[in-house]
Amino acid sequence: MTREEYLKLTSLLAAGSLLPTHLLAQLLAEDELKRSDFGKDFVWGTATAAYQIEGGWNEDGKGESIWDHFTHYKKGKIKTRENGDVACDFYHRYESDIELMRKMNIPASRFSIAWSRVLPQGTGTVNQKGIDFYHRVIDKCLNENVAPYITCYHWDLPQALEDKGGWANRDSIQWFEEFVDTISKAYGDKVKNWMVFNEPMAFVPLGHLIGIHAPGHVNFGKFYRAVHNVVMCHGAGGRIIRKNVPEANIGTTFSCSHIDAKNDKPANVKAARRADAFINRLFLDPIMGLGYPKADLPACKHIEKHILPGDAEKMAFDFDFIGLQNYSRMVVYKLGLIPIIHFANVPAKKLGHDMTEMGWEVYPEGIYKLLKKYAGYKNMKKIIVTENGAAFPDENIGGEINDTKRLQFIKDYLRQVLKAKQEGVPVDGYFIWSFMDNFEWAEGFRTRFGLVGVDFETQKRTIKASGKWFSEFLKQ
Repeated sequence: MTREEYLKLTSLLAAGSLLPTHLLAQLLAEDELKRSDFGKDFVWGTATAAYQIEGGWNEDGKGESIWDHFTHYKKGKIKTRENGDVACDFYHRYESDIELMRKMNIPASRFSIAWSRVLPQGTGTVNQKGIDFYHRVIDKCLNENVAPYITCYHWDLPQALEDKGGWANRDSIQWFEEFVDTISKAYGDKVKNWMVFNEPMAFVPLGHLIGIHAPGHVNFGKFYRAVHNVVMCHGAGGRIIRKNVPEANIGTTFSCSHIDAKNDKPANVKAARRADAFINRLFLDPIMGLGYPKADLPACKHIEKHILPGDAEKMAFDFDFIGLQNYSRMVVYKLGLIPIIHFANVPAKKLGHDMTEMGWEVYPEGIYKLLKKYAGYKNMKKIIVTENGAAFPDENIGGEINDTKRLQFIKDYLRQVLKAKQEGVPVDGYFIWSFMDNFEWAEGFRTRFGLVGVDFETQKRTIKASGKWFSEFLKQ
């Protein structure tokens, strides 16, 4: 390909033109990004979550989860008035979906176990049909040479446990231990890669402080109690997996954002430190053995009230890796009217960069800065980017889905991941969110993150331009 041809193709991409697969492959050949640059042991994959893709919400003995309850009975919480009752119907289509992963050369699949599918009441009687379903999923992954990475908890607490107080109940530690013990014993002989939680800084405040996610609480007391109980569950879950699966590679994941102050005014600089403590460090610091970040976030004193004798030693766990999940950054300024955090963020539309359909700023440099920040923790062994991706409107032309903005987003963020790795950051993997379009929580089915498009009326799968590019990239 000549330089002129290369420039023409990139200009077509920038203009939103659809490129056939063979031209995408040619463009990839000219790209500076090479899979080999990341090293032969670098893990590549895609990520999904049970409630967002499975459907089968009440089949084969599955119990109700807080998201089943939230979408059915909390009116007005889902912007599109939709739910995950069917979603991508992965419960019935898992075989063809995993075969599609293999076709796309995807080496690893991160997915979660629906707690109420294996323990319908959260504790007690095990649902064998639920256990068997995930055995079939895991076996299919292994048969297709797709490495399974299990996330124990991705936001779908059994409603039976929420009725008993949910994460705000200290008993949630024992409930979670029973759940992790059940699934690690069931699948530990087949699965060696485990993640304890997905994004505690998302499901705890969004579900207990702001109320826009399940279970929909706006309650400071429940929020403070839930924070500490979930922190305790990280170590509890990790220790159980280590006992049941001695050779396991154990991690947990955190949503994070690079934080900038709006300007250099001392009040805004202090607000940025407080934002960092709340958004990035509230769960990570105690799990890394540093305790709650009270110096920068005074509201931690309300959490510390719930620390019981012996808790301090159990809050930390020696994880094999930490999952970093990044989509955007935050630019903040002091706003004392907002309780606990006393800061607000500048709207992304005022920052001068492109935005995703979620209203998030496209800021690839942020993931580089976060990787450098994470690498600064004394006990940080390894980092895996366990989620990164973007929602943009997809253009369907003649049965082809042209998502060149997503493609460019992934490439730009990957360049920053590679930069960090080349500078010595121990980043050893990258998972795209998401393998396919799914139920995007409070956004419903409107916003789409997938490398594979899903027609939710027919359940037809279509590999998007970004998926074709990623497939060719992985083939190298």
